[in-house]
Amino acid sequence: MVAANFNGPSHRLTFDDAVAIWLRHWAGEYQNRIAASFDVNSARVNEVLKGHRHIGSEDRAREIAARDAA
Repeated sequence: MVAANFNGPSHRLTFDDAVAIWLRHWAGEYQNRIAASFDVNSARVNEVLKGHRHIGSEDRAREIAARDAA
């Protein structure tokens, strides 16, 4: 029996993923749970929330949140 390789590369976050991260963060979800659902290290989620990755995703998430609230 051949063992599966679980050490493969993680998912690379897209701009749309970053928008979803903002929305889930504002909903009160923990960063480590968000990261697990995207199969990334929690530091990648933190990079989005600190504004180091996917610039503009926060603004897009605010537009979506405002549209959904209306």
